[in-house]
Amino acid sequence: MSIFKDKTLLITGGTGSFGNAVLKRFLDSDIKEIRIFSRDEKKQDDMRHRLQNPKVKFYIGDVRDKRSVDGVMRGVDYIFHAAALKQVPSCEFFPTQAVRTNVLGTENVLDSAIQFGVKNVVVLSTDKAAYPINAMGISKALMEKVATAKGRQLGETGETTICCTRYGNVMASRGSVIPLWVEQMKEGHSITITDPNMSRFMMTLDNAVDLVLYAFQNGHNGDLFVQKAPAATLSVLAESLKELYHLNNEVKVIGTRHGEKLYETLVTREEMAKAIDMGDYYRIPCDQRDLNYDKFFVEGDEKVATVEDYHSHNTARLDIAGMKELLLKLDFIRDDLNLEGK
Repeated sequence: MSIFKDKTLLITGGTGSFGNAVLKRFLDSDIKEIRIFSRDEKKQDDMRHRLQNPKVKFYIGDVRDKRSVDGVMRGVDYIFHAAALKQVPSCEFFPTQAVRTNVLGTENVLDSAIQFGVKNVVVLSTDKAAYPINAMGISKALMEKVATAKGRQLGETGETTICCTRYGNVMASRGSVIPLWVEQMKEGHSITITDPNMSRFMMTLDNAVDLVLYAFQNGHNGDLFVQKAPAATLSVLAESLKELYHLNNEVKVIGTRHGEKLYETLVTREEMAKAIDMGDYYRIPCDQRDLNYDKFFVEGDEKVATVEDYHSHNTARLDIAGMKELLLKLDFIRDDLNLEGK
């Protein structure tokens, strides 16, 4: 962590699952200060009492309010921008709220970062931003466009570097199905599945932090980074949990919720045509062309027609054994099954 030595890191939306994972990774490092910026004073108070760590400073504010963003920005070296509205159904019913937080809020954070000379900003996005069909995904796709445009304008010589990460389903994060299904099983209820054949990328919170750190270390202005990840169907996930808990609850299919896809895409076909394979990651540089499209009009990209998008139906697919192995890496599952230390 020498690159963070004596530096100040700001995490917007820092009381969420990602923020907690970053704190777990960084608190014992030589970082100087971590600022948690969010609007939920209860979560901040809970985190403050739990951590009791002088390195962590708390700021109440909302990314929608540029003044409160400016108030936390002075002296910040790096930003992980995680603040967002993330629930698909709630964004479907309140799309304007998703725009205000995910799009306009991101613009506030980036403008403030540029204004105060922050060195590096990593913006966290989601696979739902690729070929989006729901309000949450559409707002995140626009968020990516805002970040890419700001980075493109700053260029390679810019004082601030802005790049994005896009990742899939983070297992056992707040609002995900794993804690819900575990609760349903332990209470003797049916496991409620929207569609057993629905597939999702499976990532741990540690994977998400690794991706952000990789982007932080390797990103150029306007870049988008994606981590290659396995996927599983909801049916395999449910059966894996049943076997781990030695329970045999009934599975009840309740139908697809508002705005849900059968499978998720991490990298679109158009992005795959220019993606750079970095081993465990894809780096997608931004399009550096300007608005003088006449000079590009006759030039097509034949590669787009020959590649396929990278989605949860064509990535490495986990079976029950593989899914169980991944689930056992989660602190939530290990703690719940009293496996810590075993």
